[in-house]
Amino acid sequence: MPQEETKLRDGRIVRSESPLNLEMPFSTLDSFLTPTKSFYVRNHFPIPAIDRDAWWLHVEGEVEKAFAINYEQLMTFESVTAPVTLECAGNNRSFLEPKVKGVQWHLGAVGTAEWTGVPLSVLLDRATFKPNAWEVVLEGADVGMLEDPKSPPGELKFARSIPLEKARRDVLLAYKMNGEDLPPEHGFPVRAIVPGWYAMASVKWLQRVIVTDRPFTGYYQTLDYAYWRRREDGAELTPLSEMQIKAEIARPAESDMVPANTTVRVCGAAWTCDAEITKVELSTDGGETWNDAKLLGESNSNAWRLWEFDWQTPAQPGKKTLFARATDSLGRTQPSHRDPDRGTYMINHLLPIQVEVK
Repeated sequence: MPQEETKLRDGRIVRSESPLNLEMPFSTLDSFLTPTKSFYVRNHFPIPAIDRDAWWLHVEGEVEKAFAINYEQLMTFESVTAPVTLECAGNNRSFLEPKVKGVQWHLGAVGTAEWTGVPLSVLLDRATFKPNAWEVVLEGADVGMLEDPKSPPGELKFARSIPLEKARRDVLLAYKMNGEDLPPEHGFPVRAIVPGWYAMASVKWLQRVIVTDRPFTGYYQTLDYAYWRRREDGAELTPLSEMQIKAEIARPAESDMVPANTTVRVCGAAWTCDAEITKVELSTDGGETWNDAKLLGESNSNAWRLWEFDWQTPAQPGKKTLFARATDSLGRTQPSHRDPDRGTYMINHLLPIQVEVK
């Protein structure tokens, strides 16, 4: 690993201390579910201290019956448990050349946990949309000041919006992660889980659900967590939403040495949005030739699929560049090259892992 990645906390790479941002070393991937203690942490502001007994979730806006619900009341609703992969929209940013601003995530700002909670649709149905309802804004309790000159003055709360259809389809108000109460850094007492979307949509420390009659134009919806989408007459700034198809190599890791003329297990994970991973291919010669990897375990929508490949290493020593490439059931395949319109986000082009055969 590069020198700047060596500072660890609880086995995770410290990307920043304040706010706290921790990355799972992706080379430690060894199970479908990521242990909570290994799961990456992404914060924009200090972690808020919330008393569960004093916590309320407000459902308001363009609804017929606005209301607030506390933790005890939320527990009375039937729960759902599902494995969902969360990926930071800036994962793999360290691969971009030239270097760009933002947290320099390598491969490990991603993880899969089993989330337990109440479908957001249950609360939205209770509130009843007004005819002019347009989308749903999720607002967290995390708050702070930004140094960005384009940000609004004063304190800012983290908030993102999702379309009504998505909000009612599969969004969870999660209070458990891998069978235990959410830790503070993962959104205690309740967070949103938005399957298939980049994790900025899965708002932590949830405190307000606001149904609006127009598109939300908050800071983290427009000036940040957005990208340029090309139109015939130009480009328009578009909020990030669905995760892009991707396969990542966990082992061997960057700069690892592998023995010559032997069988080496190459393994990793692949994921996509609202589809199944149907194929992962591996290239051990910089993309010249490709071979199918073996998919492991069961397929779960919006959760990663582990894979492996037995690589017969060459007899001659030298550097080799490995690539993994995923294809899904909708026919989407990872692109070979980076789309510059995506700025510092949505990084899913083929990622080179260089190893040395000795």
